[in-house]
Amino acid sequence: MRTRAPKYLLGAAVGAVAATLLIGSTAFAADEDPIVVLGQQTSLLWVVIGAVLVIFMQAGFALVETGFTQKKNAAEVMSTNFAIFGLGFIGFLFVGFPLAFAGFSYGPMGLTSAMNGDGLPAVGGEFTGILYWGYNHLGDAASPALLGFFLYMVAFMDTTATIPTGSMAERWKWKSFVIWGLFCGAVYYPLFAAWTWGGGWLAKSWETMSLGAGYVDFAGSGVVHAVGGAAALAGAIVLGPRIGKYGPDGKPRAIPGHNIPMAMLGCFILLFGWFGFNAASTFASTDIQFATVAANTAIAGAVGSIVAMYYITWRTGKPDPGMMVNGMLAGLVAITAPCAFVAPWAAALIGLIAAVLCIEAVFFLERRGVDDPVGAVAVHGVCGTFGVLAVGIFANGKYGAGWNGSSSEGVEGIIKGDWSQLGAQALGALVIWTIIFGIVFAFFKIQNKLTKGGIRSPEADEIAGLDIPEMGVAAYND
Repeated sequence: MRTRAPKYLLGAAVGAVAATLLIGSTAFAADEDPIVVLGQQTSLLWVVIGAVLVIFMQAGFALVETGFTQKKNAAEVMSTNFAIFGLGFIGFLFVGFPLAFAGFSYGPMGLTSAMNGDGLPAVGGEFTGILYWGYNHLGDAASPALLGFFLYMVAFMDTTATIPTGSMAERWKWKSFVIWGLFCGAVYYPLFAAWTWGGGWLAKSWETMSLGAGYVDFAGSGVVHAVGGAAALAGAIVLGPRIGKYGPDGKPRAIPGHNIPMAMLGCFILLFGWFGFNAASTFASTDIQFATVAANTAIAGAVGSIVAMYYITWRTGKPDPGMMVNGMLAGLVAITAPCAFVAPWAAALIGLIAAVLCIEAVFFLERRGVDDPVGAVAVHGVCGTFGVLAVGIFANGKYGAGWNGSSSEGVEGIIKGDWSQLGAQALGALVIWTIIFGIVFAFFKIQNKLTKGGIRSPEADEIAGLDIPEMGVAAYND
């Protein structure tokens, strides 16, 4: 009778064979450690797979936003989500990436030196850096590690760029949208990214201001989502509400989406891609914290969806499918910053709080005249900000040693008695909602002033639907 070898023995055997084949087929320099090089190669593969998953999230955003909006605008809304990938990509490739990350390096995936050599910022000193500069990623000398890192970072930038396409949907001129996509990739997103992930002044606040380990944001609740949410709010304010959103008495009216199943499918695609968003942000395949990150991500999303279902039922009497979707997304957005630093119980609590915050924020903004067709400001802006603060509240100190180059043995929040980390997180949130929001609000206001007729579609086009006037084609033949 045959017996099966224990699974761990089979895994070890397969790993040994794979390592032998890889070592045998890879050329190493005389001074290179084959094990180190293979570790860098597998980590780079991990990052590229993560990038592909995040890029696929664009399909999820497109389905969610198109499903939540009216049938007469489906082609235009879907097209903004399609085109934003290329527009943001181009701006980031030629301008934004070197501004944000020219001083970045990370040895475990083979990115052993910064693009600009010394890793110092082009503007500001070592601890007050604002922007970086370097163009190695476009030349023949570009290393696979550098290009893999670029691919991952451009996927994150495009997430930020696509968030306002939801809040500004159904009344945004196409030519004005195009300018936003280029601006976001080239200037808007890279600015805050340089201050945080690029090693700038917020990342260094641990040394300059004695704030914890500096601003900590594992996968982008603030850098990606809150920054995108700030743009979504600014754009919605400048555009104003859709025709018919508010009655003569000033009370908001519902404008139902045309395909709720489409939106719910899009949410599941986003959930799938989010594991690349969060787990691959370890950058190293050997950093097994990615398993904790993935589990916490799923926990927060699941809890967020169910809490939203019960909470909206309590509020309105029905388990609104749209709020269930936004509840899941709220949990995912909120856990994105703290996912590596918190215990599973905290991930569940973060998902619960985010779902309630999201629903209340939707009602709050609507009552104040902010028309956001998909709830982008509530999901990404409000819950992204909560996720940033959650690091300073729930981080348990078991991960993050040396974060941002600090002497920290692990990122700790107030549950461990350390209030300084919450200070760093609050500073980052304050910057997003003052400086970053001010920049993007000024951008939309100036663009609206300089564009003939403003950035909003003509009234007749909005009433008829933007598919034919803006895109020249209807989404549905009927």
